[in-house]
This record gives sequence, C-alpha cells and structure tokens, in this order.
Amino acid sequence: MEPLRKIIHIDMDAFYASVEQRDHPQLRGLPIAVGSGQPRGVVCAASYAARRYGVRSAMSCMRARELCSSLVFVPPRMEVYKEVSLQIRSIFHQYTDVVEPLSLDEAFLDVTQNKPGIELAVEIARQIKSRIREELSLVASAGVSYNKFLAKVASDYRKPDGLCTIHPDRAQWFIDRLPVEDFWGVGRVTARRMHALGIRTGKDLRECSRDFLLRNFGKQGGVYYDFARGVDLRPVQPARIRKSVGCEHTLEQDVDTPAALLIELYHVVLDLEGRIARSGFRGSTLTFKIKFADFSQHTRSVTRGEAFETKGDILPLAKRLLAQAREELGDRPVRLLGLSVSNSLPDAPVCYVRQLKFDF
Repeated sequence: MEPLRKIIHIDMDAFYASVEQRDHPQLRGLPIAVGSGQPRGVVCAASYAARRYGVRSAMSCMRARELCSSLVFVPPRMEVYKEVSLQIRSIFHQYTDVVEPLSLDEAFLDVTQNKPGIELAVEIARQIKSRIREELSLVASAGVSYNKFLAKVASDYRKPDGLCTIHPDRAQWFIDRLPVEDFWGVGRVTARRMHALGIRTGKDLRECSRDFLLRNFGKQGGVYYDFARGVDLRPVQPARIRKSVGCEHTLEQDVDTPAALLIELYHVVLDLEGRIARSGFRGSTLTFKIKFADFSQHTRSVTRGEAFETKGDILPLAKRLLAQAREELGDRPVRLLGLSVSNSLPDAPVCYVRQLKFDF
C-alpha cells in the first residue's frame, strides 16, 4: 500500500481586493469591490467588509451597489495581480516544485517530498502563510490533508487567515458532518437537487449507492460517491493539458440590431485570435455562446477537419452561428457573446497551462 500523500491547498483571501487595499492604504477597512462599477459590469472580487453586506464576486455591479450604498469600486489591475501571483508562486517553489495552480490566487502543493525536508505538512503551510504575510503583506488560508478534495475543503473551513488540517483518522468524521454545499464541485443547482433527494450532509451522501448517484448526477455522481468516503486519487499536476481556449464579452448595453451585433462579434473574434496565438492551441471545434437580456444562454458548435487559428478561419463560421441562433431563438436583445476553440487535433502539439504563465 502506498503511503498517504501530503497535500496543501493555499487560497489567497479576497486576493484582488486585498492587493488594492495593500497598495492604497486609504481603502483599508472599507467595503470595496474590484470592478468597473458600471451598471452592466461584474464584481471581480470583494473585500470582507463588502461581503458582510452580501456582495460577492460575479455579482452585477448594480446589484452590489444596491446591497451596499457605501461600496467603493476599484478598477481591476490584472497585470499587478499576475505579478503578485508570481511572487507567491516563487515562495511555493522554495518548498516543492509539485505545484498545480488553479487560478491566480490558489494552488495545490504536494509536499510529500519537499526541499527543506520538513516532516509535517502543516508546518510547511504555516511557514508559507507567514512568508506571504511578511514578504507581500497579504493573507492566505491553507488546508492540509492526504488528498486534493480534503485539502481544498480544509482551506475553506476557517477563512479568512485559516489553517486547518484534516487527519486521515478524522477524515470520515469531518466529511459526515460537512454540508453538501461545501463539497468541491457541488454548486447551487446540484445542491438543490441533492436536497430534493434528502441529501444534505456528507453522511447522507455516503449512504447513497454508487448506482443511485450515477443515475441522478451522471459521471459526477461517481466522484461524489468517492468524496463522501474520503477518496480522491487525482495527483497534483504541475502542468495541465490545455483542452480549450475561449473568451466572452459582456456588452455595455443590450444589443438587438444585426449590424451592432456583428461589430461586437468581430471584437470577440479578434480577442480569440490573440488568445489562440499566445497559447499555441490548435482546436477543430468552434463554439459560439450567446446570452440574452433575460440571462438565458445558449451555445452552438461546428467542427471541421483543420484547426481554427486566424480571424479568417473563425469569423465566417462565427457569423453563421450567430445568425442560426437568432433565427432559432428570436431577435431578442443580447447581453453577452462568447467564442471558444476546443477538440485538439490528433497531430497538434500538446499545449499546457503552465504553472508560472497565465493567459487572459
């Protein structure tokens, strides 16, 4: 039997907002949201003072302002956040090179074999948190356990500035008492479906058979079955194979005229062309996404025998997919347009999402 791994999940607390408050002392303690502040804009991050009013990331700026009239909006500075993220990763790599970033503000580390030779993973997590605070004046939460699922759950358990360890001999006790909403991969819609089936805790989930979960939740049901038993065999992967490249634009105001939609679509195509060039990804399926003013959304895809790489490849088919969607779904006002390329060609070079490189 293989020895248990030592996995750490690091999650920066209110990362974008914390960077802004660090760099602008006059914002400290205030309810702030990183975002444009425009009515159709979206909150990228919220400080903990803002969260007390119910402001959350991905919320519309209009709704955020309704919840907190004193909310201060700060324009995002992505280049700064990426640079700070690299500084954080540099600290990680002084302990291990087995680092799997999930985003700019969180990552998994496998410290089973680590550079300083520290026996306890919790001590490494404690040192990393301390160094992030001392060197970067930022706060991180950390979770420690023997697999990725439990390390992720642990890092969320005592936020902000948390440090939680889930030991193997206490894992099942912890999982049984965990609300299903706190399971990794269970969103609001899935949680409602589980509640309707009488599943509210990890214990309830563990009492369900694998067949039952597969019938009700598809392939993901098998994952929930394993998680409820503390099983997660996924390794920490320093580089992940890229499966798609995409982008989407929320329009400044709802658009319903064909000419205006084509102009907006053209800008999305240019954005996608640039992302494909930077990533080197070669995919043969183009997917078009449209979201209407009522927030209903639909996708259409087309696959061909060669890669989509340039504006000349993408734009004609994107225009066709837009026309089909409008014909089938009606000429309603449009809120968002998106495009992505997937389905890597067999002879294409393998592209990775590298641990120290980010594509936006």
